[in-house]
Amino acid sequence: MTTSDKIRDVRSGRTRRTIALLLGAAIISSGAVIASAAPATAEDCSAYPWMDASKSADDRAHALLDASAQHQKYRWLVEQPATLPTQTNWAPGLSGEAPVVYPAQVPCTPTIFYTDGPEAVRSAGVTDFPSQISLASTWNLDLAYQKGVAQADEAYNKRKNVILAPGIGNTRTPLAGRTPEYFGEDPLINGLMAASDVQGIESDGRVAGQLKHFVANEQELDRQTSSSNMDERTLRELYTLPYDIAITRGTPETVMCAFNQVNGVYICESPLMQKVLKDDAGFDGFIMSDFGSVHSTAASLNAGLDQELNRPIWFTPAKLDAALAAGSITQARIDEAAFRVVRAYIRSGLFDNPLPATSVADASNAAHKAVAKQIAEQGSVLLKNDGVLPLAVSAGQKIALFGPTASSTVTTIGNAPTSAVSVCSLTLRFNANAAPRNTLPCEDVVSAETALTQRAAQAGATVTWNNGQDVAAAAAQAAAADVAIVFGYQRMGEFNDLTDLKLQGNGDALISAIEQANPKTVVVLQTGSAVEMPWLGGVQAVLENWYGGEQQGPAIASLLFGDVNPTGKLPMTFPKSLADTPTNTPAQYPGIFSNGSTTRPAGTNEIRQVSYSEGLAVGYKWYQSQNIEPLFPFGYGLSYTTFAYDRVQVTPKTTEGQKEIRVNFKVTNTGTRAGTETAQAYVTLPSSTGTPGSRLVGWKSVSLAPGEHANVTITLSPQDLADLHLLQYWDASSHGWQTAKGTYRVAVGGSSAAPVATQFTIH
Repeated sequence: MTTSDKIRDVRSGRTRRTIALLLGAAIISSGAVIASAAPATAEDCSAYPWMDASKSADDRAHALLDASAQHQKYRWLVEQPATLPTQTNWAPGLSGEAPVVYPAQVPCTPTIFYTDGPEAVRSAGVTDFPSQISLASTWNLDLAYQKGVAQADEAYNKRKNVILAPGIGNTRTPLAGRTPEYFGEDPLINGLMAASDVQGIESDGRVAGQLKHFVANEQELDRQTSSSNMDERTLRELYTLPYDIAITRGTPETVMCAFNQVNGVYICESPLMQKVLKDDAGFDGFIMSDFGSVHSTAASLNAGLDQELNRPIWFTPAKLDAALAAGSITQARIDEAAFRVVRAYIRSGLFDNPLPATSVADASNAAHKAVAKQIAEQGSVLLKNDGVLPLAVSAGQKIALFGPTASSTVTTIGNAPTSAVSVCSLTLRFNANAAPRNTLPCEDVVSAETALTQRAAQAGATVTWNNGQDVAAAAAQAAAADVAIVFGYQRMGEFNDLTDLKLQGNGDALISAIEQANPKTVVVLQTGSAVEMPWLGGVQAVLENWYGGEQQGPAIASLLFGDVNPTGKLPMTFPKSLADTPTNTPAQYPGIFSNGSTTRPAGTNEIRQVSYSEGLAVGYKWYQSQNIEPLFPFGYGLSYTTFAYDRVQVTPKTTEGQKEIRVNFKVTNTGTRAGTETAQAYVTLPSSTGTPGSRLVGWKSVSLAPGEHANVTITLSPQDLADLHLLQYWDASSHGWQTAKGTYRVAVGGSSAAPVATQFTIH
């Protein structure tokens, strides 16, 4: 069974939507500016055909729009008028404009609220799940589904039932500020993880999910005033492919277009929306903008944009009327956009299952917290272990913790508003030199200090914590301990990119001092991206915890003490230095201006031009094609046991490329503990395709007792080959997917450096 069989076989999108419609469901909207409206009144809606649940979503949407006046149709084209049906006027969208006025909506249309939330619903009283990069590190589609289910339940109970998540990005540069919101550098993992996440969000028919940010939104620096410039093949094989996969396997109700331009055209007015999403991928939901990413009325609507996020600015009644009168838009396109929005709302169950009357104070529960802990455990990646882990402490021994993010106690570093550092300051969204927002609510977070103290006490050991600001004093304390555990961190998030891949808060110096003072030093990394590790040779163990959410403390304790055997695998390559990354020229990152400078000419609004000249050589494909040895390869992750691979075979050895292909191999647990390995299969396309490196085509989780082996099969079904384009390349001359004739090399193993290989031929 392939990695996506369960999604395809059990969670078929249209089957799920039919079930959800019969059960009754709901969808909501963001109302970041507008206060929560009251739930729908108890009027009798049975006479209105759009409320007849025995009819199809298409028929119901058509009936509603047939009963609508023109300006009632316009309401669906902007978030707040669409989702607040009784409100009729809004403040001016742009300076100098008159208030925007609509007629009241037709009867029996629901109140809706959107919410942001890749890792958690943007509200108090919810579960803070680990970051999406942590979820990707689990390589566990079922866990992504469970997380979506839990998050949707909390959103609905908080009176928010359109979740603007999951996000998709390709980690073109590890400096990108929103790296922790995405699923790493591989298109297959991105697409399948997003599909499973959104299926979970939409599973019970009360909440809709969204894919964002379409497309090539790969940096925060000048994200609204930059153009991602690339060739057609690079665009389709790397940046739009995850959307193809997530739409085919996840059937999301909405997709968000990004701020940036692609090849000189703003995405929210680019024909890529219609061509790639609607025509080629078959997306039949609606496309909405990000807030402020619309720059036109006719160009955006004609390119396929269906809804403007937040308040009316470009899709106001006056502007739509004027464009219609001028012939720059058509009535048919207006009707299509409104229909897509209404149908998505109905199909998701919003019309049949209105929001609860009040929001619950605490939407989290024990089951949701268990999912958060499971993600933090399975998503943590053991990068190094020279035998110090799992911890084996006894009565009277001392464990010394160092670093501000090990504790919920705040450490002040510097004088900036962002200087307050603790476990609660991770996963930030902040403007430069401004106070952070949307950090973890600290009352819900169990710190490593708390969890490790409790776990060590079971063995009669003690734990002390030092924030590490006085490096000399910290080293002295480490020397007196039996084991030293140092926490290093990055803080990153929306609005800013990282400036380097170093640990923040003097973390590298702290680790170096501690490892010189104590021969048993363990490093726990709490980062949203890769980091350089100049101290790696001197420490005995490294655990990448990412942003572990509210249950990170118990997860870290269970991993370090061996109650849980690490299973996480990297969804992104860790380079030895920033200079080794694919985007190593100013033109590639951060991008340049017409004068060749990386600084925008004074007094201009010039668009930053970002050259994607590395083409397909992104992530592990770059390191392989350039023969650059990374610090840790994509797919890498250790266990407290070891695994060996052999006897790899491919069946059939020759094919026409449209029949099932089976990759068979043996995995043996060669260690002394039971463990679980994520076995991965990679294929190198024929040289005639000009494809750099190999590509991931599948993976399977294998649990084995010491000495036990398993014969493993990763099956590439005809449906997988077609939907996921596993063996295909994009042919720019024919503008389509092609399968090359020739020899395909297959490698299997525990990372992208998979050593055991064979080959097959397509003729």
